[in-house]
Amino acid sequence: MNELLFRFAVALGIGLLIGAERERRKGAGPARRASGIRTFAIGALIGAVSWTLGGAGMLGFALLVAAGLTGVAYVRARDEDPGLTTEVALLLTLLLGALAMREPPVASALAVTLAILLAARSRMHHFVSAVLSEEEVADALILAAATLVALPLIPDRAMGPFEAINPRTIWKIVILVMSISAAGYVAVRLLGPRYGLALAGLASGFVSSAATIGSMGARALAQPALLRPAVAGAVLSTVATVLQMAAILAVTSGATLSALGAPLVAAGCTAVVYGAVVTWRNSRHDAGESASLGRAFSLQTALAFAATMALVLLGSAALNAWLGRAGVLAAAAMAGFADTHAAAMSVAALVAAGKLQPGEAVLPILAGLTTNTVTKAALALTGGGRRFAVQITPGLILVIAAAWIGAALTVVP
Repeated sequence: MNELLFRFAVALGIGLLIGAERERRKGAGPARRASGIRTFAIGALIGAVSWTLGGAGMLGFALLVAAGLTGVAYVRARDEDPGLTTEVALLLTLLLGALAMREPPVASALAVTLAILLAARSRMHHFVSAVLSEEEVADALILAAATLVALPLIPDRAMGPFEAINPRTIWKIVILVMSISAAGYVAVRLLGPRYGLALAGLASGFVSSAATIGSMGARALAQPALLRPAVAGAVLSTVATVLQMAAILAVTSGATLSALGAPLVAAGCTAVVYGAVVTWRNSRHDAGESASLGRAFSLQTALAFAATMALVLLGSAALNAWLGRAGVLAAAAMAGFADTHAAAMSVAALVAAGKLQPGEAVLPILAGLTTNTVTKAALALTGGGRRFAVQITPGLILVIAAAWIGAALTVVP
């Protein structure tokens, strides 16, 4: 009896909580809405009593009656308030009252979530209609579709020649690239241009640090006044390289990430320190409008990354089958000139498939990271000129040296 009374009390509390929020919005005078705190409290109790007396059948009947009554109320008041929020919330409250008789914690959590959504109406409307642009809404929908629609439909097994490609793993990396880029975009959006090209470089570095260095160099060459903030953005993109490397390895093979823990920590700390020093020196330079945000992420870039990754996986598996460990090393080093993350992911995928030991993945991944550093240094020189390259290259050398030192000091089983 005490347990039953407790569950009824939870149902009543749910109705009072949601009804209190609706009471504040029902208005006054002739246009006053009918559904308030009492209606919602009674609705929750109806759901609880219906479930207790007759289970799903009685609850379905009560829900139909409530839907009919709320429909009549909506038709009578549609000229004053064309919205359906209150009516739908009332029906959901009835269902939550029934759920409270089975799972009180879940029902309570959902009730609080519903109350928050109802209370945040104005802020949500303003955010969607006035803060977000059409491009940002489109990007959010693309990311949601890629995660919630496409991902569950993609096969989760090794396929293709040498069984080298797992489609779901590759698609997870695509989602990861888009998500990290979107997170960086949001950071720039929230903080504004105060950090200028430095923060923009960090954000875009999650997509491609090499491309970021090239674009920052081109910007510095075209606008010499932006040389120092462009250098800060280019340096911080290297921080993104290390962070994204860790995220990709965590998704692909946790054992590989553990084996590379010391090198990545050493490289990451070095990149952060060097980037912080450069950013602090250039903090007085305002990038102004020159640091264009662009899109939240590039779907084409993510798909191209996936295609490159699949080719590298296939090539690495073939070389591993033909040449053994030396083939994996050569493939990772060659792939690193184009993209170090694709090379690292291909090697980690071999570890996840049981074709390599975690310790055997350290050397190929660091080789790919090294050749990618060569690419970055070349892009800094060709894209931004000597003055730009002189300030970027020392940081690149320090980061890769720290990674190799971290590997040398670690005993890999």
